[in-house]
Amino acid sequence: MTLRAQNVLLTGASGSIGAEVARQLAARGARLALSGRREERLAALARELEAAGGEPPAVLAADLGRRGEARRLADEAIAALGEVHVLINNAGASLQGLTWVVGDRDEAREVLETNLWSPLALVAGLAPHMLERGSGAIVNVGSMARVSPFPHLGHYAASRGGLAVATQAMQLELGPRGVRVVEVALGPVDTPASRENRVLAGADRWLDGRPGLGDAQAAAATIVAAAEGDAQGVVFYPRVLRWPHGFPGLGRRYSRRAARHADLRDTTVRFGGPR
Repeated sequence: MTLRAQNVLLTGASGSIGAEVARQLAARGARLALSGRREERLAALARELEAAGGEPPAVLAADLGRRGEARRLADEAIAALGEVHVLINNAGASLQGLTWVVGDRDEAREVLETNLWSPLALVAGLAPHMLERGSGAIVNVGSMARVSPFPHLGHYAASRGGLAVATQAMQLELGPRGVRVVEVALGPVDTPASRENRVLAGADRWLDGRPGLGDAQAAAATIVAAAEGDAQGVVFYPRVLRWPHGFPGLGRRYSRRAARHADLRDTTVRFGGPR
């Protein structure tokens, strides 16, 4: 499919990867609804895209860490665009803390709400319209932390693992009816979120080991290609990560090696991202 004149709802557009995805989508002629927590960044990005000659995007601020926000966002996107042809679930939140210390704290629930429940709620709000048309694309942006977790990041990894399995189920449910569903599994990318994780003992080894830190612009290009092309299943950035996906034992072995340098007595809890 071509993205020209396609209506796209992009979440997490106020982040570094999301903003680059928006630029690349606008360059392809897509009509955008941009969502994120930080409305001032969304507004600045919308002005930038319009100044570059693109159609003015709709700015739809939403905090997807709060239950009910995703369904509201789906309704607002339909109202702003008329219909949504492509949904890109790119919003994400992270939390640092030993899994047994964090438990079910409010911060933990906000990570699961942002990374798992909100994408599912957006799909529930938009997929019926795609099925009526017999076409559409859903791109769920995830993380290879689902295969190679690290101490203190258990809730984040669990949220990404849950989204990956839900995406597989949606591929089976929606694919035969004309709606393409793809997961984009990212390795570590040089973003503010990955820099936050460097405060954890041993995380440098986990982040900087092979294949090394990726580039936000290249990660965004992978997401846009997944939305634009005919990709099925899982798309990886970098592509070499298809090996630990296919052979999860490789990812678990990598995690065990990096985890030897973690501080398992550190009971600090830190909520990441724009919070």
